[in-house]
Amino acid sequence: MKRASLAVRITAVCLAVAGVAAIVAGLVALSLVRRTGQDVLARSLAEQADVLASQVDETGLGAKLGLGKAAQVVRGQGISVVTSRLRGVVNADQNATRAAAEAGLERLGAGAAVSATRTVAGRDYLVEARGVNGGAFALVEPVEMAANTQRAVLRNILFALGAGLLVAAVAGLVLGRLLARPLRRTARVAATMRQGRRDLRVPVEGPAEVAEVAEAVNELAAALQHSEARQREFLLSVSHELRTPLTAVHGFAESIADGVVTGEQAQQAGQTIQRESQRLERLVSDLLDLARLGADEFRLDLAEIDLVDTVRACAEVWRVRCEREGVVFRVESPPGPVCAVADPRRLRQVLDGLAENALRVTPAGAPITLSLTHPAVLAVRDGGPGLAPEDYPVAFERGALNAKYRGRRPVGSGIGLALAHGLVTRMGGTMSAGPAQEGGAAFTLHLRTCS
Repeated sequence: MKRASLAVRITAVCLAVAGVAAIVAGLVALSLVRRTGQDVLARSLAEQADVLASQVDETGLGAKLGLGKAAQVVRGQGISVVTSRLRGVVNADQNATRAAAEAGLERLGAGAAVSATRTVAGRDYLVEARGVNGGAFALVEPVEMAANTQRAVLRNILFALGAGLLVAAVAGLVLGRLLARPLRRTARVAATMRQGRRDLRVPVEGPAEVAEVAEAVNELAAALQHSEARQREFLLSVSHELRTPLTAVHGFAESIADGVVTGEQAQQAGQTIQRESQRLERLVSDLLDLARLGADEFRLDLAEIDLVDTVRACAEVWRVRCEREGVVFRVESPPGPVCAVADPRRLRQVLDGLAENALRVTPAGAPITLSLTHPAVLAVRDGGPGLAPEDYPVAFERGALNAKYRGRRPVGSGIGLALAHGLVTRMGGTMSAGPAQEGGAAFTLHLRTCS
């Protein structure tokens, strides 16, 4: 289904607003004209009633002659004269007589006056009644707008409506095009980004909302450019990590197959193949875990565990490995139990990864410390070269440290810290990086405590 353009929608809205405004203004004007005309008629009728009351003779005959003559004069103006308790009767139509009666003509005393509007048979009548000696009279006039006045008002309303719609259509088209131009430009840039371009940017112009859209697209382009660059670096580092053990496996396997190495050398080659294949298995496993970490099917077996036992089991393995490399391994742990909510297998995976990273960069004679403190805080600190201050905030981004330090010091695949951070976060904890008191880097885990 084809959608209407922004210019068409704005034009339609402008036309609707202009049409409603013109109609409302016309109705208000019609009401004002009618009300103003009625006020003018009422004042005129009241003045005529006052003049006639002052001219009526005190005698019945004078009243009769005065009212009769007045009736002849005002009849041409559509005004009826109704009398009460005066000699002689002035002819008036039935509706006018009823309107005068309802206004209180019969109860009117000498010198009294009544100004009223009464509705009879669905028609409004102005009543100006005056009391004179011996009786009372009323001038009654129907309230209606002249046909020519109505037509003039209607013509003005229609003219205003047409002019308003024309102006609204022009304004809507111009405004729609002005607003749509930067949006179309933004859409073109977005379409180009979809094809792989990341170097284009949208000019930030127009109204605030349109400018916000342009800024958002520019920020998205910059983020995609940065993310894809990091992904390329990450893939390069992972490819390098995969290529090294694969080369060793392929070389030693080829030597055994060709009979180049035999006997004890073949045994050593087989051991090398086994180590490198285990290294490949760990790397592939880490890649799979990192890829599945954000998926719903990735499950953790959370339980309440004693971190003292976890630290003790981890220390038994890494103390031996550190002694082989001449590195001093230390354990700091409280005497009593420290309860936390975690997946014991995944927590051990995190600690082993941190310890392996620490051992990789720690020189012989320097320490590695596995620390446990209340409440449920684990830390792995090393005496290696550490990181630059600006590297700690990005330490858990995939491949960030690998890209910076590759070629300058021993580095891993670039996914270990990202995976560790993701696992700790999924267990409900937090993980941070900072300088260590041993001189290198410290990676600290804050786990959930038992309830």
